[in-house]
Amino acid sequence: MILGLRSCIYRVGDRLDEAKAWYTKVLGYGPYFDEPFYVGFNVGGYELGLHPESAGDAPAAVAVNVYWGVENIQDARAHLLALGAKPFDEITDVGGGIKVALVRDPFGNLFGLIENPSFQVTK
Repeated sequence: MILGLRSCIYRVGDRLDEAKAWYTKVLGYGPYFDEPFYVGFNVGGYELGLHPESAGDAPAAVAVNVYWGVENIQDARAHLLALGAKPFDEITDVGGGIKVALVRDPFGNLFGLIENPSFQVTK
């Protein structure tokens, strides 16, 4: 049975320390799990993981898009770009007040943003 999103794991090759520092800046806090083989951040009850292994086939890495919720997509996207992310696409209004955008982190991973005023996390 599917229980919902639990983890999003980004492959960062041999740049784990650099990736940990970058995502600490992005999130504004450090990881809860920090080992040489994996670094994990708790992002609102969901896991953003960093794995020191390459993504392999680049087209396959683009095939999966994970979107992280934000309150203001313009500010969030600008913040990521200021920290060294590269634009992948523009902010798109997909209807119903929902906006999405993708950037590429400094390690080649797609990092999705979603502003969805209708979505509420429930426990």
